[in-house]
Amino acid sequence: MPGRLLVGTSGFSYKGWAPRFYPPGLRAADLLPYYAGRLPAVELNNTYYASPTPAKIAAWLAATPDDFRFSVKAQRGGSFRALQTDPAGSVAWLTGPYRAFGARLGTVLFRVPDNARRDDAKLSALLSAWPADVPLTMEFQDQSWHVDETFEALAVAGAALCATELPDDDLPPTLRRTGRFLYLRLRRHDYTPAELGAWAARLEPFLAAGDDAFVFFRHDEEGRGGELAVALQELVGPRD
Repeated sequence: MPGRLLVGTSGFSYKGWAPRFYPPGLRAADLLPYYAGRLPAVELNNTYYASPTPAKIAAWLAATPDDFRFSVKAQRGGSFRALQTDPAGSVAWLTGPYRAFGARLGTVLFRVPDNARRDDAKLSALLSAWPADVPLTMEFQDQSWHVDETFEALAVAGAALCATELPDDDLPPTLRRTGRFLYLRLRRHDYTPAELGAWAARLEPFLAAGDDAFVFFRHDEEGRGGELAVALQELVGPRD
């Protein structure tokens, strides 16, 4: 079977997206249901600052259909401890709340900041401590991590590698599938139809081979990210 394009934006709760993405006057409680009616996935931003409560997760699940998927940004303090100081204890603390998503958890996005340089031993300890039933995606912001040794470690652990396109990048990032799916963050402020078409073409071989692909556009103040996500979804088309 072909893979599924799980496209969306970083966050959804932006009233400023009306009327460009949301209808005018839409209540805050209705933002996520409307979003989930147009897009199949979201990358949660607020989980980076605080772990979600069971009640919050239950509300998100109730607001979305069964085939909707959540990418959860790992809480920053727990992420730091899990990589730098105490992987065994911190990973359990970090991932515990995320289990409430059940099958709707697409992945946990573990962001490694640009001031953390490559350390193979620390990465190995983190991956060894990570539970196999919690999908993991690693985003390395320092280029020292982007070497074959890192890619091999992720592949052995079944963890996905996040490819990120930043506004000042001269070339698009390379897509590598090290886990069960692809993960791509498109962080430029805007994309032309030709640029979106190029990304659709890059994703097509993976989708045709049966690989799911998470793709998230950056949030903005007007709703352009949502428009871009819908446009990419329409370019790729339904997968039968």
